[in-house]
Amino acid sequence: MSASIRNLDDLLAEGVSGRRVLVRADLNVPLDKQTGEITDDGRIRAVLPTLGALVQAGAKVVVCSHLGRPKGAPDPQYSLRPVAGRLGELLDAPVHFATDTVGESARATVDALADGQVALLENLRFNRGETSKDDTERGAFADQLAAFGEAYVDDAFGAVHRKHASVHDVPARLPHVAGRLVLREVEVLSRLTGEPERPYVVVLGGSKVSDKLAVIEALLPTVDRLLIGGGMCFTFLKAQGHEVGTSLLEEEMVETCGNLLARADGKILLPVDVVAADAFAPDAAHDTVPADGIPSHRLGLDIGPETVAGFTAALAGAKTVFWNGPMGVFEMPAFANGTRGVAEAITKTDAFTVVGGGDSAAAVRALGLDESSFGHISTGGGASLEYLEDKTLPGIAALEN
Repeated sequence: MSASIRNLDDLLAEGVSGRRVLVRADLNVPLDKQTGEITDDGRIRAVLPTLGALVQAGAKVVVCSHLGRPKGAPDPQYSLRPVAGRLGELLDAPVHFATDTVGESARATVDALADGQVALLENLRFNRGETSKDDTERGAFADQLAAFGEAYVDDAFGAVHRKHASVHDVPARLPHVAGRLVLREVEVLSRLTGEPERPYVVVLGGSKVSDKLAVIEALLPTVDRLLIGGGMCFTFLKAQGHEVGTSLLEEEMVETCGNLLARADGKILLPVDVVAADAFAPDAAHDTVPADGIPSHRLGLDIGPETVAGFTAALAGAKTVFWNGPMGVFEMPAFANGTRGVAEAITKTDAFTVVGGGDSAAAVRALGLDESSFGHISTGGGASLEYLEDKTLPGIAALEN
């Protein structure tokens, strides 16, 4: 992170007691579709160090966030109300919830805050201005948000790659600093883009090559080994001329994958066996088959045990490891062994290990793995990838100005 970016300690040193501080957090947590309950509160817990410091210092803390992808209008299934409840439990203090973002409820809730109290505004994406590509519309919404603060803290690393009002435009309207989480994320990721200790091994999974193409291009010259699993591996296997059955395949990316393999100079390691199933279902009939022998009527839903062993061996001597994307459909127990095996192999290395957010972070928690056995678990899947691609992140750029 640029030395010109001020951080939370700079703001605290100036004194925040009695001042309203607007905090952009990333509280975009998964909710159970039936019950509406939070299924993974990792992102809420990640912002606690920043919120706790502001509360302790006597600030009037106004928190804003998005959740899901509503279409610029209120949608009850994306309400942040359950998040307010869980945040209050974790802070051990009530969190006052505004039923709108910049309307009458928000104004009344913010005005009623006492020193050391916390308010949470309703979902930012209930307002079209938050994600608008029109600078004027986005700026008008940023004006309304900025009115709730005398200073701004960005602690939403998972959103810094978005040119949204609360991330990109509000910092131009208020004194601004990076929160504890954003500072830590950038410090960690800069270790991967600078001079990482070698061997440097990257593990990539997830469904689509197209989602990871830019980061593969950026990492290939830098890494010592690139291990590829998940649904994206089948497009690479197809590029090698193998039958992939009904597995997930991006036909338009086959030639690109072939070119990457040709340029990789042996750095890319692909699965040698996969768990192939009759259907995409938790109880589907399945068995392990060679990666170059997937039956035409079956689809691969996980990497196999020989691949786990090979990936484990490739990781064994690593000094730096970055992992982004599950190795299979870990949400289904029958197809979770690949992700579990590779994750456990990562924890057993002597390396500096980084889990690149998103589904990888969710997998760590869903599989009951010890979070403390990883060096760092990012809260931003897309943001961490774009940082490694050396892209300009609008939220970080706004803090530098």
